[in-house]
Amino acid sequence: MQNLTVLGTGVLGSQIIFQSAYAGKDVVAYDLSDEILAKLPERWDYLRAAYLRDRPDATDEKLDAAVSRIRATSDLADALSGADIVIEAVPESLEIKQQTWEKVSALAPEKTIFATNSSTLLPSAIAPFVDRPAKFLALHFANEVWKFNTGEVMGHPGTDPEVFEQVARFAEEIGMVPIRIMKEQPGYVLNSLLVPFLDAGAALFVKGVATPADIDKTWKIATGAPSGPFEIFDVVGMMTPYYLGKDSADPVKREFAEILKRDYIDRGRLGKGSGHGFYDYE
Repeated sequence: MQNLTVLGTGVLGSQIIFQSAYAGKDVVAYDLSDEILAKLPERWDYLRAAYLRDRPDATDEKLDAAVSRIRATSDLADALSGADIVIEAVPESLEIKQQTWEKVSALAPEKTIFATNSSTLLPSAIAPFVDRPAKFLALHFANEVWKFNTGEVMGHPGTDPEVFEQVARFAEEIGMVPIRIMKEQPGYVLNSLLVPFLDAGAALFVKGVATPADIDKTWKIATGAPSGPFEIFDVVGMMTPYYLGKDSADPVKREFAEILKRDYIDRGRLGKGSGHGFYDYE
């Protein structure tokens, strides 16, 4: 599968785009407006610097070639016209994802395989909204994909096993380590472990037990881990935990979402990718 279309150019969507292009794929980056897409060159500059810093194989020539393989468009039909595989990285809202896949189904070629990068939603909750459920599954990436290169592949009961294996091979082709999830599990493996950890950190903050900096410091000193929960929130970006928490039945999660919206998102502190989150970055 040489021709990839990525729906959504946010923090993780842009990373999937860049990593796939770096691995030699031809990538179409789709988002809702040209104004959003106009910000992509700045995002590529940020990722170029990250690759040069973190990847021994990165060179200016390889990074130039990666950027040259990326084409951006706000026309969905154009974005899908030649796609072998579509990876959806739109906001973590079931309704938004279902509506997106209905539109994609009406426009994508018959050959196209569909993959959602949803962090928590099950493929079976979205599959009824696609016209080819046998070719639909999840392919989930960890944030900072150039360093933390897992590709969790998870089907639903109607996913064709051969399509499952095709997507696992595709993940390997773009430099990921494919993790085959054998049955549907909210959060896959990674987020089944990570989300309770982040929720615990958020609850300590919401309840006024400690500051984000001290929560992170405690975890890192006591366990030797490289990052605390709020440093991880900054890498993930504020939008995903906000969408996950704003309608939660858990009052602590709802309050955390309100804090994220009021004190961070509305102030442009969207996480590490924007230069500001719980912490400030260069």
